[in-house]
Amino acid sequence: MADQRMITEPSRQVPVFRTCDVLVVGGGPAGTAAAATAARMGADTVVLERYGHLGGMSTGGFVVYIERMTDWEGRQVIAGMADEILDRLPREDVLGPPDELWGSRDPELVEYWGDRSNAHHGVVTWSPTVDPESLKIVSSNLLRERGVKQLLHSWAVAPIMDGNEVKGVIFESKSGRQAILADVVIDATGDGDIFAMAGAPFEGDIESDDIHHKINVAFMLGGVDMQRFYDFRREDSEEFRQIMNQGFDGGLGSDAVPHAMPRNDVALFMGPRLSGYSATDVEDLTQVEIESRDRMQEVLKFYKDNLPGFDKAWLLSTAPQMGTRHSRRLVGVKKVVREDWTQGKLHDDEIGVSPPPNPRSPNVSIPLGSMLPIGVDGLMAAGRNLACDPATHSFLRLVPQCWVMGQAAAVAATTAINAGVAVRDVDTAEVRSQLARQGVVLHQQAGSPDGLTM
Repeated sequence: MADQRMITEPSRQVPVFRTCDVLVVGGGPAGTAAAATAARMGADTVVLERYGHLGGMSTGGFVVYIERMTDWEGRQVIAGMADEILDRLPREDVLGPPDELWGSRDPELVEYWGDRSNAHHGVVTWSPTVDPESLKIVSSNLLRERGVKQLLHSWAVAPIMDGNEVKGVIFESKSGRQAILADVVIDATGDGDIFAMAGAPFEGDIESDDIHHKINVAFMLGGVDMQRFYDFRREDSEEFRQIMNQGFDGGLGSDAVPHAMPRNDVALFMGPRLSGYSATDVEDLTQVEIESRDRMQEVLKFYKDNLPGFDKAWLLSTAPQMGTRHSRRLVGVKKVVREDWTQGKLHDDEIGVSPPPNPRSPNVSIPLGSMLPIGVDGLMAAGRNLACDPATHSFLRLVPQCWVMGQAAAVAATTAINAGVAVRDVDTAEVRSQLARQGVVLHQQAGSPDGLTM
């Protein structure tokens, strides 16, 4: 347990590093999308990122399996910034089916793409796996082309407040403690660090039987032959089942399964996932790093000893970022709850659409209000820290949905700045219109034939 004594820090002056229109804190999927979009709309934009690269969980966390962007009919419902980023990747760095196969229920195609995490519930989907290094490069290049000021190795440590309004942040780096002032700050930290420090209410309850609260360090094995592994799983299914059950019974963890990568000789493991740890507690984070590395050695030995295609496997790399799925969720102007999307509720301030988690439900409407804090101005939240219940968080936390929310937050922020109003008072019709012009899929957009119908 931490020492409970306190010390008093002396007051000090903090130099202002820069003033900007939009400051994005966090360069993960939501932050990258937000920064790229704000700059595209003419805003002087800065992004702060604590690691040495952009992409967050989608690169440094090895969450390179980009979840579904098509619905159960094969329609692409997550586009916009998602397309801008993915279309820039070299084709050899993307594993996924061509668009003419999206929505196919052909058993052979479903089996083939199911092995490669691109078919679910008997439907071929657009949920590609990408190379993380390639995605880092593409993300940085996109921001550089649009004139975004990138500050890497920089950790935001406090909001700058004027009453209940956020006016910027204080950050620390090897250059010391500095400040950035901004008209609007977008909290894309994933953990809601800025809105929590600014005094915005938040919650953290979980669905205990879902993976959304589990954390771990992902890793990759090199020297594998994934095609040989898939052939064995298909042709000797009973022996495969017995081997895996042996591993599960031995404590391997039912989530210690390999995911295909764009290269056949690399396998990605996004588990074993660990429960009972907090993503905002430094001692827990330390323990998860240690335990994850112990567990990945067990996984490597089991697969080398038992599974065809893994006899020459070796530990290629471990994710430099903790695989965090959940910590804080904003208490926002609107809260997306299970009943909303199971009943097909359409929000009047919809800024994006998400595929539902299963074919039983319609496409999900994401409201702007889920990113606006109660009682704090000059601030938006974008990404997995949106206002929702735990059941909804299980899928709205995913990478494509974070791209959607990051893009929307930037459009709302820039539109508000241009209109000279607080971001919570922004004209949502104008925000929706701008998003539609940027290729974002919405339910029926007024005056446009291109909206998504239910």
